[in-house]
Amino acid sequence: MSLEFVSYDGSYPNLCSGTLVLSLDGKEITFPAYCLTSGGSTDWEEDEIEEGPWRIDSWPKGFPEELKARAVELVNNHIEWGCCGGCI
Repeated sequence: MSLEFVSYDGSYPNLCSGTLVLSLDGKEITFPAYCLTSGGSTDWEEDEIEEGPWRIDSWPKGFPEELKARAVELVNNHIEWGCCGGCI
């Protein structure tokens, strides 16, 4: 099976709320809304922001289990890391 990154339309400061589209064997698959969560953090008291890798928390129905790690890798290679606090 071939899995490729197609698009993501989330943008700063709310990177996590875009629409993720991957291609599985040439067929575009749109992921559920708000499917990404940033591995970054924001410390408001210290005024520090740490960007971190994405994880996918919500998957399209029937997405192959054996391709989930590859999907996360594609997301992290193509989407700017966020900080989970940039939109606040």
